[in-house]
Amino acid sequence: MTALKITKENFQKEVMESDKPVLIDFWASWCGPCKMLSPVVDEIAGEVTNTKVCKINVDEESELAGSFKVMSIPTLVLVKNGKVVNTSVGVKPKSAILNMLNA
Repeated sequence: MTALKITKENFQKEVMESDKPVLIDFWASWCGPCKMLSPVVDEIAGEVTNTKVCKINVDEESELAGSFKVMSIPTLVLVKNGKVVNTSVGVKPKSAILNMLNA
């Protein structure tokens, strides 16, 4: 299973109103580190059931990236009950991302 693509059209429903925590991967197609992290995020999306895993393309959804104050990519943001509870910038190993989800 791959991560869910988030746009401004589905952001409110899929992220802010989610009954589960939401991990968001902010990425861009030209970003080398994003390409390294993307398969790891997709792998996690296929394994975890207690967290929704999503991706936001910063070039297509610059307003959403701005609302999360994303300055560097890849950036991972964990949202619970509509609030940011954790962030991570840069490529991280799968174990570190899983720890972020369980913190």
